[in-house]
Amino acid sequence: MRCVGTVVRGIRTPIIKANDNLANIVVESLLKAKENEGFEFHDKDVVAITEAVVAISENNYATVDDVAADIKKKFPSGDIGLINPIVSRNRFSLFLKGIARGCKHITIQLSFPSDEVGNDVLDEELLSANNITLGDVITEETYDKLFKNFLHPFTGINYVNFYRDLVKSENCEVDFVLSNDPKTILNYSKDVLVCSIHKREKDKKALKNAGGNIILGLDDILNEPVNGSGFNPKYGLLGGNKATEEKIKLFPKEGQKVVDTVYTMLKEKTGKNIEVMVYGDGGFKDPVGGIWELADPVVSPAHTKGLEGTPNELKLKYLSDNKFDKLHGDELKQAIIDEIKNKPQDLKGTMQTQGTTPRRLTDLIGSLCDLTSGSGDKGTPVVFIQGYFDNLAND
Repeated sequence: MRCVGTVVRGIRTPIIKANDNLANIVVESLLKAKENEGFEFHDKDVVAITEAVVAISENNYATVDDVAADIKKKFPSGDIGLINPIVSRNRFSLFLKGIARGCKHITIQLSFPSDEVGNDVLDEELLSANNITLGDVITEETYDKLFKNFLHPFTGINYVNFYRDLVKSENCEVDFVLSNDPKTILNYSKDVLVCSIHKREKDKKALKNAGGNIILGLDDILNEPVNGSGFNPKYGLLGGNKATEEKIKLFPKEGQKVVDTVYTMLKEKTGKNIEVMVYGDGGFKDPVGGIWELADPVVSPAHTKGLEGTPNELKLKYLSDNKFDKLHGDELKQAIIDEIKNKPQDLKGTMQTQGTTPRRLTDLIGSLCDLTSGSGDKGTPVVFIQGYFDNLAND
């Protein structure tokens, strides 16, 4: 009887640069790890590659000037509203720099008490103390009066002040308003850039239905090349982040090509059907800061077909406490194994699944990978997972 279930390994690779053959690097690094660590490959193992090295290897970069040029083209008035940007130097500051460089005046509408992914923009306790509800509109004057000393708990930055200074440094005028109704921005401009990540389509629709003029999202900026720049046809700027003070690394646009190539190469070298995926931010929430980590538009922009779908699992605790509450030891274990072997193909809605996680496999595995590789100096942009699809009934 096996004594180990899922095993996750961070795989070290060479430092990956633009135009490197990423598929070769991934496969060679896995084969080297196999020889060093002594593991064997199996069908339904999973190889996951962080989106950052996919984008780097395909040289998918753009400059602040490229963003400015696209903004000028798509918002010719130069006076626009921005709604629901996240407060992040890594994720949004260079976008805003390019937007400001391409405009004369911007009104930035922030949601409150936090942005879309949970970053606080003000002291929530001061809302009730000042009789402000989440349905109210907070003017810039009121914000500066009540919340000017608020600092983000992790970064120690007041993002209203930070974004204000950044926009002005580009010789662009800027105003702020805080509101949780996207339509508020139409009181300031009919041309709006929707900066929401996960509710962008809902926000665009609301603004168009309310009489907005030019309504675009970050996914509509750099969704095609500008002066030979990188781009992403589906997500535009979404999923991009800071590379240098003037350069943005975009979300990878050729992830599926990498996935398919790595799958084929591993099949040829190992004889096994090994699933492959590209992953970005994990879809989990920090319990202290309240920040939802998913600042990318999706967890996995590319993956093999075997990673589609959701888990179909029984809750062992439910079976033990209910159907088999009189059994113990080996008799209990065998009864549960038999139950697993005979479970239906679709358990959705049944009592014995309560407490399991009905999320997409790519979201679950991507979160596992993001936590494994981290975002710092671990040097493991490839994650190798074994036994993820096994259960207690697998010997």
